[in-house]
Amino acid sequence: MRIFVAGATGVIGQQLLPQLVAQGHHVVGTTRNPAKLDRLRALGAEPVILDGLDGAAVGQAVARAEPEVVIHQMTALAGAKLGDLRHFDRGFAATNQLRSAGTDHLLAAAQAAGARRFLVQSYAGWPGDRSGPPVQSEQDPLDPSPPAGQRESLAAIRHLEQVVPAAAGLDGLVLRYGSLYGYGASDEFFDLARQRKVPVIGNGAAIWSFLHVADAATATAAAVEHGSPGLYNVVDDEPATVAEWLPFLAQALGGKPPYHIPAWLGRLAAGEVGISMMTQARGCANAKAKRELGWRLQWPSWRQGFTRGLAAPATSTAADA
Repeated sequence: MRIFVAGATGVIGQQLLPQLVAQGHHVVGTTRNPAKLDRLRALGAEPVILDGLDGAAVGQAVARAEPEVVIHQMTALAGAKLGDLRHFDRGFAATNQLRSAGTDHLLAAAQAAGARRFLVQSYAGWPGDRSGPPVQSEQDPLDPSPPAGQRESLAAIRHLEQVVPAAAGLDGLVLRYGSLYGYGASDEFFDLARQRKVPVIGNGAAIWSFLHVADAATATAAAVEHGSPGLYNVVDDEPATVAEWLPFLAQALGGKPPYHIPAWLGRLAAGEVGISMMTQARGCANAKAKRELGWRLQWPSWRQGFTRGLAAPATSTAADA
């Protein structure tokens, strides 16, 4: 098939593209950075420079590609201050635009070009209803009352999760990736954990669902041909509390155990968003994604992934094959 991957040079795209090419697909991959064009060629894709917020340019690029499948992997997280939880929405502002206006542009272009399938990246974890069950399925609602500092980011996620499955003429699938780790993902956060700069706040009862980038790529490749329109929690098999996974991570990284600080001090340091993410967030169940996408995880638990899955991937590019 002809596949258009918007945002193809991210950590997922760089592992996704070789899989799609190996399966015999013709892949057009986009980047905003001209310096990354050669990287896209090495991964086996036809490279295109594209600003995902330029609606006219998006329409023209997709029309030229004539894709059967469009995959939205556009974010703007590189260089963003994601560790500043007191100003969470500020760090995600550009990504929020890509998840709202960028999604609208890409959807319209896909429909106009006659594509039949549309995949979009979302997020599993903190957007979930903090008053709901500890581990949630796709049937559970998003948080109706998020912390003030996350409202814009949740609004962008809510938008794409509503418009993509409902898009006329397209099979729209929303892939809710867990907290990504692996080579090139969450490096800043893991460095802070290694340096003992990420404490367990309060009871550390927030539940996180993780996902290795390699498993994110295989799930996305599977969704190209499998799964009905709708939401999919693409996470590993073991949701876990912060109090459980953070000390394990620190040890796996060769660091000292994390500090434990009371909730009132955590609120001063990280605000309400920090308190929510470290004491109230909910995990997600992956049964639907495994069943409907025919997806198997290489790293079914963060325990294995944190211990053995943080090195550079041992996969060759299409140019090496």
